[in-house]
Formats: sequence, structure tokens, C-alpha cells
Amino acid sequence: MISKGRVWKFGEDINTDLIIPGRYLSSYDPAHLAKHAMEGANKEFAAGVSHGDLIIAGKNFGCGSSREQAVTSLKAAGVSAVIAKSFARIFYRNAINLGLPALVSNDASDVFADGDLVLLDFALGLIRSEDGAKKSSTEKLPPHIEQILAAGGLVPLVKSKVRSAEANKKT
Repeated sequence: MISKGRVWKFGEDINTDLIIPGRYLSSYDPAHLAKHAMEGANKEFAAGVSHGDLIIAGKNFGCGSSREQAVTSLKAAGVSAVIAKSFARIFYRNAINLGLPALVSNDASDVFADGDLVLLDFALGLIRSEDGAKKSSTEKLPPHIEQILAAGGLVPLVKSKVRSAEANKKT
């Protein structure tokens, strides 16, 4: 799979309250959360993000509370992946479980600038600017995580496996 989009660049230690401020957690509606995505770090993000855009950040992205709404807000806003030097463990698992790719890259935050147009090849783990002048790579995801992401998240994967098992019982 290849994603094309604009880079939204953020620094280090972007916590979940910057991703989706607590005052917006009165509703779990993804559309509501998307309207306030990244509001604590960039007030223009929610209005300017487009389907397929990527977030590139430094170390410790998603630190803070374990709120799943942080991932939901990004996914509902159209973010195709978050690429960072490192992730807070709970954010990383929430992202994978909810079907949002969280990819580790040691240098993407040094290579790309806010607003760059990039192509992300998930299979190759390659990020490159649209003109090919800038390149970076991501760490390869383990097969079980690729499977979860391909299904759209952990719950869709489990439902698919249950349906498959039930269909096999009938034959």
C-alpha cells in the first residue's frame, strides 16, 4: 500500500492531551474528535489536514494518558500514518489496535519539513518526497502487526477470524 499526503511535523514528547485535549472527551464520536485533533499542538491541524496526510514527529509521540481517543481523532481526521523516532508504548498499541500505522524512523523528522508532499510505501518502509529529493525509511513491522493493520485494527481482525472459523464449521 502507498499513501500520498502532506507532512505535518511535530517535535518531541507530543502527549495525548496535545493530540486531543481532555475538554473534548465528552463525546466519543470520531467526527467530533477529528474536529479537535492536534489542537493542543497546532490549532490549524484539524481544519487543514487531508485524507492521506502523515504526521512526522520526534521521540516519545503519544506520551501521557492512555486515551484511545487520541488515535481515534487522528484516524478520523484522515491521517494515514504517524511516523516518529519513538512512541509511548500505550499510544503505539492503541494505534495498532485501532488500525492506524505507527512507524518508527530514526531520521524522518530530520529529513522532512512541515508541508512536504511525500509518498509512503508501507511494504518497503520507504518515505520519499514527491520529487524524490528527500528519502527516509521506517523500521519493518512484524507480520502479526501488518495483519492487524491490513484488517483495519484488532477488533476487525478478530471478527474476521471468528466468521471464518464459523464458516469452516458449517462445511
